Amino acid sequence: MTATPITEALLVLADGTTFEGEAIGAPSPVATGEVVFNTVLSGYQEVITDPSYAGQIITFTYPHIGNYGVNAADDESARPFCRGVIVRDLARRRSNWRSEGDLDAFLRHHGIAGIAGIDTRRLTRHLRDAGSMPGAFGTADHPVLKQAAADEPGTDGTDLAGLVSCTEPYTVGHGPRRVVAYDFGIKRAILAQLGEIATVEVVPASTTAVEVLARRPDGVFLSNGPGDPAAVGYAIEAIGGLLGEVPIFGICLGHQLLSTALGGATYKLPFGHHGGNHPVRRLSNGTVEITSQNHNYCVAEGSLATADVTHVNLNDETIEGIACRDVPAFSVQYHPEAGPGPHDARYLFGLFDDLMEAHA
Repeated sequence: MTATPITEALLVLADGTTFEGEAIGAPSPVATGEVVFNTVLSGYQEVITDPSYAGQIITFTYPHIGNYGVNAADDESARPFCRGVIVRDLARRRSNWRSEGDLDAFLRHHGIAGIAGIDTRRLTRHLRDAGSMPGAFGTADHPVLKQAAADEPGTDGTDLAGLVSCTEPYTVGHGPRRVVAYDFGIKRAILAQLGEIATVEVVPASTTAVEVLARRPDGVFLSNGPGDPAAVGYAIEAIGGLLGEVPIFGICLGHQLLSTALGGATYKLPFGHHGGNHPVRRLSNGTVEITSQNHNYCVAEGSLATADVTHVNLNDETIEGIACRDVPAFSVQYHPEAGPGPHDARYLFGLFDDLMEAHA
């Protein structure tokens, strides 16, 4: 068997920290984005195709990536929106009965560049100490990559939800209720869960409250998505027009947007929460849920006057869920659909169904 030739590549962070590796995926002299890390042990395809990673370069802390291949059923969106992928060891052979292709070919097909052979544990420790930061990688020379990393603006203040949202409404699911779901970067695993309780009309991120209410839904869902919630002002305005008119359930970015519409504040975490085993305490009964998470921003403690905190992250005590006191609306920061991942929080879709029943 002829060995695949290795193309040398470099990763350079905005602070000048440099890593040597080899190019994988789509050929690219320079790829830039905000470098973050994810600690999942499996589910690399779902991570890469999660629209919440728009504008970011994903570092996988688990050393062996690609070992079970890829298949169309595991895509969370029609295509990846991330800027690149960083791995320690890209598996050269895939082994799984569900596999339809290998990860390297998948990246090339979608035009996503990657770099392998990186000491991802060292890179992760650096990002934990210094925070997520812009970076550049590729086959270009070090000075070119260093300048590209310095010029990369990152995700702050950028409306990325509008970039990944659908452009036309579409309908999924077969449940008895009617739900309008805002697509700020919605995952297919979420739609699968919502589709069991409702017929779901997915609408673009820019849809107004008037347009939503004209559909006479039983409830409104606010999806996950990428970037800075403060940059999605049109969505905050729309949510403000929906509060008190219809039951609302939000996840991840939807949680941040709901909180902002209620008068709350958000801030950026140093390196975000990206992984599949974050412990969260449900305050109503003290139970601990193991959760899947993917976010960079968080709701500020004490900034919500009309909602109660329902869930708290046990790693850093950040807010993971809220429930409004005077209107039918609640949200969580983490991902109860978790595909793949823990199912501890699947009950939240049932709570949304109960909320719609109570306000029918």
